[in-house]
Amino acid sequence: MLKLKKIMKNNKKRIGIDARFYGPIGKGLGRYTQEIVDNILRLDDFNEYVIFLRKENFDELIIDDYKNVKKVLAEVRWYTLKEQFLMPYFIWRQKLDLIHFPHFNVPFFVPTKFVVTIHDLILTKFKTIRATTLHPIIYRIKNWGYRLVIKNALKKSKDIIAVSEFTKNDIIEQFKIDSNKISVVYEGVSNLSKGQDSLFVAKLNSSNVLRDYEIRDPFVLYVGNAYPHKNLDFLITSFLDLHKRNNKLKLVLVGREDYFYQELKDLSDSVFADFPENPVIFAGYVPDNKLEIFYKKALVYVFPSLYEGFGLPPLEAMAKGCPVLSSNAGSMPEILGEAAIYFNPRDKEDFLNKIEKIFSDTSLREKLISLGHDQQKKYNWWECAFATHKIYLS
Repeated sequence: MLKLKKIMKNNKKRIGIDARFYGPIGKGLGRYTQEIVDNILRLDDFNEYVIFLRKENFDELIIDDYKNVKKVLAEVRWYTLKEQFLMPYFIWRQKLDLIHFPHFNVPFFVPTKFVVTIHDLILTKFKTIRATTLHPIIYRIKNWGYRLVIKNALKKSKDIIAVSEFTKNDIIEQFKIDSNKISVVYEGVSNLSKGQDSLFVAKLNSSNVLRDYEIRDPFVLYVGNAYPHKNLDFLITSFLDLHKRNNKLKLVLVGREDYFYQELKDLSDSVFADFPENPVIFAGYVPDNKLEIFYKKALVYVFPSLYEGFGLPPLEAMAKGCPVLSSNAGSMPEILGEAAIYFNPRDKEDFLNKIEKIFSDTSLREKLISLGHDQQKKYNWWECAFATHKIYLS
């Protein structure tokens, strides 16, 4: 027994996780990082963990119950030169055996072995000026820098985690990485309302919640960010034809307001300038407990993206009983399977025909809801964390 304990002690690892994205500040990456950190800390009380956080999310991670966990303040912005020089210093000071970067932004001079998660290769696929607020020359230089950082991360990493087979194949095709170095670990679907929050949702009057956001009519829903590859300009211009067929129908876009959403608002005002009322509602950020009501009351959730490495929002919609109409691009057919109706995200007529079919066919809606409920069960954050933890120790 003493010999076994000695072996275990000798094999104990000191593992770091770059959790600067942790929580809402990191949007989709924040959710991934939070779920990985929270679940791995629950399942492993043997190895030591060092979690790097920023001021904005430092207090969000509670470690009172964990004797093997240490938080380190790393007030370093993502995608900066400061990140390239300061993060290696912070890592070096902690004398780690391994660190996990949950995104491609890995410093060039990491002083220890590392694992990196690649969610997608959007920055190499969509090199468009529309995707930035920077001056065109600065943007091109920064995009070139991104590509170097990604290439370095893929080359020097101990292991690569891809969130889908689609992303894995993209990595192999673009960067000629050995497939044996890449593990596919699917993300999970979050329960938007947990514990007391679920009781709070049950007490909410759904009509009142929607009315607070000026939603009084049947609506089509989109939840997510407004980056150009999300193809929301296509959705708004296509919705013009849809609204002409049913003038009570609304399009509700949920997402934290930023430069890209402001651009969409300007487009929407232009497209519907001659209408007495703009049928496109920009709800802004909606808390999870209220967002659940949006999913449950929407006629359909639409995901028109031109490129996705995984795509969580459609699965969250399925989990809440909302039928999903998705683009057929990227990883979406792999992730959503037969539980969604697909359309060509560059073909307006295809989109209009498919959404009308969902509106008019009650049995199809019920089938999509049932299939969606089963499909989202395939993606579990605990299993994602377990598989990731296994990679740490391999």
